[in-house]
Amino acid sequence: MLDTPDLDLDHLRGWIGREETASELLTPTIGARLYATLDREGPAETGAEAPLLIHHCLCQPPVATASLGPDGHAQRGGFLPPVPLPRRMWAGGEFTFRAAPRIGETVTRRSVVEDVTVKHGRSGRLCFVTVVHHITSDGRDVLTERQDIVYRDVVPQDNATSPASAPPAASTGAQQRSISTTPERLFRYSALTFNSHRIHYDFSYTTAEEGYPGLVVHGPLQAMLLVQYAADLRGSAPQRFRFRSLSPVFGGTALLLNARESGDALELWTACPDGPVAMEARAQW
Repeated sequence: MLDTPDLDLDHLRGWIGREETASELLTPTIGARLYATLDREGPAETGAEAPLLIHHCLCQPPVATASLGPDGHAQRGGFLPPVPLPRRMWAGGEFTFRAAPRIGETVTRRSVVEDVTVKHGRSGRLCFVTVVHHITSDGRDVLTERQDIVYRDVVPQDNATSPASAPPAASTGAQQRSISTTPERLFRYSALTFNSHRIHYDFSYTTAEEGYPGLVVHGPLQAMLLVQYAADLRGSAPQRFRFRSLSPVFGGTALLLNARESGDALELWTACPDGPVAMEARAQW
């Protein structure tokens, strides 16, 4: 029988309002490494506009290796509430873009815990933690990010793999781009973002301990690929970009970026060939 730890919601909601602030210099090297990881080309010299969502490569907490939990995440508590559920994922979020950070500027991230809620779904209990990040670059207000983190129980494998629960295959967008999700790309992105969650690079752990069929493609990486694709299609960065993760997508195959026009906006989604929608998004200008 699976262990089901107690959830003291009143205790966890005591974290609402907590803040942490960190700053980091956005160097040409960081910009060049991100472009290389994504197989994109772009200016990385001092003064150039940085690629969208490069702030995810900056201001990450320098958690000591000895302080990591068995899944590679920092141990619970500290800035984020100590949710006792074992699985943690990035569920969705929203960005409001005002300007682009520039290479050579100092980026500051002020993070605030905005809300903690508990829901019940088909996979059991879900605890959602909402964090808002306020990003400035050399004192300029460049963007605001809402991040929705979900914690959940372990899903029994017979429930997780039930054919009746399998979502339908994703449709094909009017525009589509194929991106490889090799282990090397996933590892490089984890390294750039100082993300030690083992499901993205440790195949044995991911399959044996968490029951996934392969390495999991990062939610933030999918969001970065989609918002950059949207900017490529329209020729400029959107003003708002919101997204939601619907199902995990696994590395080693093509990740399809899809887009279709929706008035003054673009509807976007990711999927593997013949797979369900993994992440859906909407970009507005």
